[in-house]
Amino acid sequence: MVNSVQVGKTIYAHYSIAYHLVWIATYRRRILTGEVQVETKRLIAQCCEKQGLTLLAMETDIDHVHVFVSAPPRWSPALIANLLKGYLSRFLRERFPHLKKVCGKDHLWTSSYYVGTAGRVSAETITRYITECQGK
Repeated sequence: MVNSVQVGKTIYAHYSIAYHLVWIATYRRRILTGEVQVETKRLIAQCCEKQGLTLLAMETDIDHVHVFVSAPPRWSPALIANLLKGYLSRFLRERFPHLKKVCGKDHLWTSSYYVGTAGRVSAETITRYITECQGK
């Protein structure tokens, strides 16, 4: 894991984008304990590495997951959330069959999620820069 949001580069863009994503287990079930918690963290890191996403931080509570990830501009927050939730759901339910009974056979996570953005510069700084550059 990287400690801070850094400037990334693609062929067409330089970027400093990070998303804080949070999602909860179906019915707020307390499933993220013991081996399930350990495997959840390993799978998140593995998925991010496979997809070229920079994992900045992650933590789990007994019924929800926090992930702080940096991604190129082509990755929407919805795509990242769906990718991580789907990846985790597939492999966790495969490795821990009891989760199908606890959360239902179809979905490990609720369909909703929280997303917040972060970068190297605050919203106030950007607003001030834009308004001060007007007409120069």
